[in-house]
Amino acid sequence: MKIAVLGTGKKLDSWKEKHSLNSSITYVQDTQSCGDYDVFVDLNFDESPKRIADYANSDNTFFLLSANLVNLDQAIFDSQIKNPPKYAIGICAFPHLIERNTFEICIPNYISLQHDHDIHSFTERIESIRLSLGYEKTQRVQSRTGLVTARVLCMIINEAYYTVQEGTANKKDIDTAMKLGTNYPKGPFEYVNIFGIDLVYKQLEALFEDTKEERYKICSLLKSEYQNSILL
Repeated sequence: MKIAVLGTGKKLDSWKEKHSLNSSITYVQDTQSCGDYDVFVDLNFDESPKRIADYANSDNTFFLLSANLVNLDQAIFDSQIKNPPKYAIGICAFPHLIERNTFEICIPNYISLQHDHDIHSFTERIESIRLSLGYEKTQRVQSRTGLVTARVLCMIINEAYYTVQEGTANKKDIDTAMKLGTNYPKGPFEYVNIFGIDLVYKQLEALFEDTKEERYKICSLLKSEYQNSILL
């Protein structure tokens, strides 16, 4: 199976950490050769969703598109392209989360409808890709902004910032409490250091824009740290 990966920054570093021994992977700089591969992974798709036009009319390549900052169905609808990719799924492409043994995916609604008559074959192809990429299991979630893991973690991070802002506890104590009290492998501020404050901010911004739910309204302390990170 020929696999191409397009990505930058922490996402790409995390991907390479997970798949360093996979000799079937080629790293590319653009979308021009996407049709030459069995699988094309776009780790930064949700930051540049207009790339979906580059993947249109593709009948053989299976696309794995980062779907944290965008709702994949909405991105495809907004593009107004007539022939979206025949095979495409959304993936969780947060740094560190890529390195888990769980292949977290969503199947866009148009894909589900398109393959209703042959869903077994479609699922088999996903499983073949999972095995090729070395993941132990597949977790299929709803097609929505943030998928599940990144959405939940960023919500927890946001609440942790509110706790610090209110003076209830400091960052170190919150990290310790989360690890001891909930058995999380890392505390919320440790996750911020891994993900990057910019990605956390953008994820929460996208979630609030999509849902208008108060739990995703960005804490002013988090926003301030994000703004300061840009200025540095």
